[in-house]
Amino acid sequence: MPNRLAQETSPYLQQHANNPVDWYPWGPEALELAAREDKPIFLSIGYSSCHWCHVMERESFEDPAIAEVMNRLFVSIKVDREERPDLDAIYMNAVVAVSGAGGWPMSVFLTPDLKPFYGGTYYPPNDRGNFPSFRRVLEATANAYHQRRNEVVASADQIVEHLRHNAAFPGDDEELTPAVLDVAFKRLAPHIDAEWGGFGSNIKFPQPMVHEFILRFGDRSGEPTAQVMVDLTLDRMMRGGIYDHLGGGFHRYSTDRAWLVPHFEKMLYDNALLVRLYVHAFQAMGRPEYRRVAEETVEFILRDMRDTAGGFYTALDADSEGHEGLFYIWSRAEILERLGQEAGERFCSVYGVTEGGNFEGSNILFLPQELAAAAEQLGLPVEELSAELEEGKATLLAAREHRVWPFLDDKVLTGWNALMLGALAEAAAVFDRSDYLAAAEANADFLLTTMRDADGRLLRSYRDGDAKLKGYLEDYAFLADALLSLYEATFEPRWLREAQSLAESMLTLFWDEDVVGFYSTGSDHEELLMRPQDFYDNAIPSGASSAALALLRLGTLTGVPRYAEVANIALRSMRTSVTNQAIGYGHWLCAMDYALSTPKEVVVVGDREDAATKALLEAVHSRYIPNKVVAGMATEDDPIADELALLEGRGLVGGLPTAYVCQNYACQLPVTDPEALLEQLGAPAGAADPSQLDSYLLPAKWRLNPTSEAGE
Repeated sequence: MPNRLAQETSPYLQQHANNPVDWYPWGPEALELAAREDKPIFLSIGYSSCHWCHVMERESFEDPAIAEVMNRLFVSIKVDREERPDLDAIYMNAVVAVSGAGGWPMSVFLTPDLKPFYGGTYYPPNDRGNFPSFRRVLEATANAYHQRRNEVVASADQIVEHLRHNAAFPGDDEELTPAVLDVAFKRLAPHIDAEWGGFGSNIKFPQPMVHEFILRFGDRSGEPTAQVMVDLTLDRMMRGGIYDHLGGGFHRYSTDRAWLVPHFEKMLYDNALLVRLYVHAFQAMGRPEYRRVAEETVEFILRDMRDTAGGFYTALDADSEGHEGLFYIWSRAEILERLGQEAGERFCSVYGVTEGGNFEGSNILFLPQELAAAAEQLGLPVEELSAELEEGKATLLAAREHRVWPFLDDKVLTGWNALMLGALAEAAAVFDRSDYLAAAEANADFLLTTMRDADGRLLRSYRDGDAKLKGYLEDYAFLADALLSLYEATFEPRWLREAQSLAESMLTLFWDEDVVGFYSTGSDHEELLMRPQDFYDNAIPSGASSAALALLRLGTLTGVPRYAEVANIALRSMRTSVTNQAIGYGHWLCAMDYALSTPKEVVVVGDREDAATKALLEAVHSRYIPNKVVAGMATEDDPIADELALLEGRGLVGGLPTAYVCQNYACQLPVTDPEALLEQLGAPAGAADPSQLDSYLLPAKWRLNPTSEAGE
């Protein structure tokens, strides 16, 4: 018989609906029961594409004997961390404090007043080496709660005090200077893998926000090493197995240094952030491969991850038919059968496919060498080989469609959708893709209508027509920022007005003048053990860093001083932390780079359907200018000119579409010629010599002096 989770919309919770465990969702019913019956709470937090969450479910939560112990001794609550990042953050910090490590599935034991007193992650069903069985842990914690109550309460109070002490962020009110960015780069540069790119020597995550900062730093400083670091990483990633060469899109992370064997889950947020990074890298370096990867990744999202209502789904699991990666791997025989002997042999040669395989006897497709080198080796023109490979990829992709698919988490999360919305808007503008723009506008419409309650409060999660849970700081900040990008791609005033409305709500709900920072939960949120603040840029940007950057961009566009003032207060408070641990604060560094710049203010006046207007816009979007805002209108009589200071007094010159480039509201002469506009923008095109990739050496001047301090 299904348990209470059958009534939930989260696919992760529904995966546990037929467990013999008497699961409750987080809410008053479970919390009141724990207090009334004086039972400890077992809190299990995970997500649908978490491999070890599935393992623990099969081994323990589906075991009737273990379920009987849980039902007798605990009130058991299951939480989807993607729906409730607040609970995940609070209790993950507790697990780390108790056990020294964190991860998912997260297993936490709470007193009825929600104080954690013990916790860990995955527990095996039987004793395994130094790991006690889950049943033994259950019985021991329940016994401790009832037999040694004073010790448990004292321990819980100590853990809560530790959490509150760590949450009391000390801040920093010194002025920001460019030296902060210099020191951050010096701390990052020595850790780049000079052969394969990225950071780390074994497991590697893509780190798009850190590479966004490095790309910005290269633009700011003129230091060519920065661009080479980004080029190296993006080149190696797009050629590795972490990239899906048939269907587009990136897997979660690589289990090896060379980006070959991924953990095969695909997350919406990873792909959104990487689309944006590859778009920016294309602008900065002009490599057509970067445009191809960005477009293929967008096509994957639009094809496989889009809800008919306009939202984007959360994730594709790593497993299918009980095996990780089975959906994505190929034998040599399969490829030859599908493509024919001659074309199949060439395909296998290009994509590193061998008889023995590179993953559990099968093959993950990857590019061991650049296409030009492969074409030379095969004695074919690059164009001819490329066309044949595209045809082969389409054939194999069509065949793959008939395999058993990985599980799709089809809930829609506002913040993650907003990341994709921003990436779509930028890709549409840079690549002149009207189809991307249509998808972005449909998504924005969905988020601004379906993902709001009757009072206009932004909501967090949606599935099967049901939107629920109050939105968090990240939902507001990501969406405000994305709508600014959509405005810049369309000049549709609605998107700018909605972004400003969200920013005002964000300041009301999440900003606290007393703590000089943003909370992750709104002032109208349910009362929890504590009110969380999220500072780290982890897999996604922190809500606070995103709020700061969105406010800075909005302040430049609208001229409202308060937006930049709040953003700069938040940025100053992070100065010391960011310079001491740059890799955990990539998006903060991007916001600081913006704050320390004098952003270009670009205005384009002219009918967007006019070829001359399009030529000016193409010039604006063709170059990498990270610190800029773009505004526009069809004619000088457009009513939006009365709302936006940037547009005041701007008009056509000689009846022709016209561009204005300004800084601090002081403008150069208006221009009608795209070449003249590029000259005023002053952004060079081109990249460092790609031949540097295989012989990269870190210049001595960027090797960190161990005695140097942040800000020096």
